[in-house]
Amino acid sequence: MSKLEAILDLVREYVQEKDNTWDPSKDWVSYSGNVFSSDEYEAAIRVLLDEWLVFGKNGRKFELKFPSYLGKRMGCLTNSGSSANLLAVSSLRSKNTYSLPEGSKFITPVVCFPTTLNPLLQNGFKPVFVDVTLPDANLDLDQMEKALQEDPTIKGVIIAPAMGNPPNMDRFMELVEKYDLIFIEDACDSLGGFYDGKKLGSFGEISTCSFYPAHHMTLGEGGFVATNNGKIRKTVSSLRDWGRACYCNQGKPGCSVASTACGNRFKNWLKALPDATYDHRYVYDEIGYNIRPLDLQAAIGLEQLKKLPDFEKARRDNFKRLKEIFEPYKEFFYLPEPTPKADPCWFGFLMTVKEDAPFTKQQIVNWIEENRIQTRSYFAGNILYHPGYAELASKYDNLNDEFPVAKLITTNSFFLGTFIGITEEKMNYIEEVVNKFFERMK
Repeated sequence: MSKLEAILDLVREYVQEKDNTWDPSKDWVSYSGNVFSSDEYEAAIRVLLDEWLVFGKNGRKFELKFPSYLGKRMGCLTNSGSSANLLAVSSLRSKNTYSLPEGSKFITPVVCFPTTLNPLLQNGFKPVFVDVTLPDANLDLDQMEKALQEDPTIKGVIIAPAMGNPPNMDRFMELVEKYDLIFIEDACDSLGGFYDGKKLGSFGEISTCSFYPAHHMTLGEGGFVATNNGKIRKTVSSLRDWGRACYCNQGKPGCSVASTACGNRFKNWLKALPDATYDHRYVYDEIGYNIRPLDLQAAIGLEQLKKLPDFEKARRDNFKRLKEIFEPYKEFFYLPEPTPKADPCWFGFLMTVKEDAPFTKQQIVNWIEENRIQTRSYFAGNILYHPGYAELASKYDNLNDEFPVAKLITTNSFFLGTFIGITEEKMNYIEEVVNKFFERMK
């Protein structure tokens, strides 16, 4: 047996011997997290011992394999879902795509995660905020249409389907097409979901995905930009890699001697010096970033893809189970419902405590967490309440009046997890804890 195989055998033995028992008297029910077998660890160790740690052959393989999961033909792997959104929005400013100028306007729901909004601000674009609806927490399509009627200069829209549950995509896409909008589909919470039989992630000009441990699958960290537009894919790849013009290295991206497909590495690439020969790997078409993933991440991701069907089934099953647990108390909550025609692969189970309920959101959250069950607020709620966005908020006379549903979600909403790590035993415990809360309330 080789030393490598001996190492891998020890890894398998170590993982198999880990104590995964759960004790409700002391252990938490996590709302999400990575679920690895020895496969992911072995893949990561092989990369570590292969001595090529940066983006390489595993990254290329992942880029070819993953786009179809979002209903797209091509894409680019990056180091996080937040970076994926940054690349998607930044690509629209490139002279090689849309050349959108600073000040271009994009509709976005005021209830969001910061990294759906931040790339607009970081690129000098102007967000046009709309309120959301209950119980789904998706953007209000009436307000979207009103904003488009009042301002024909709006260029695009960026949304993240709430908890993986999309808005009415028939009406939404009618507005996108009628007003000729660029649609960035933040699918970070909606991998594995469908609308009218069509994959979520396939609707936008560009779609993004996150592989943070809380999401449907994980690379430890990681994100993806998917598209059917070859110019956008090339631009996104360049922006990810410092703005580098060269993109055809198929063996070890970053290695100047491995598998440069075009055979034209040394040529007169610089227009300002037409007589000079220059290395194309050090020519820059864009003002880019360095937000590349490690090859180790991609190796883990390739193993996670094999388990994705099980992960997705568990999220749907656990959502159904949570619905059964809270259904007897529906008079107190706005409980989640899938949008007609939608088949979400739920990121979580989002509840909003009604205004006339005999308890507050914080009271039930405190009880659930005191019993070691993790909860989460619905991301930022109305993001304009937060200190970092005070300048944007100052443009409104009264945020509560302007965005009343967003205010309610900020104060009254929370969610529980649906990931595969929440076993039947843990679900039964959640049911016991929830029932005790309402028994005590009586």
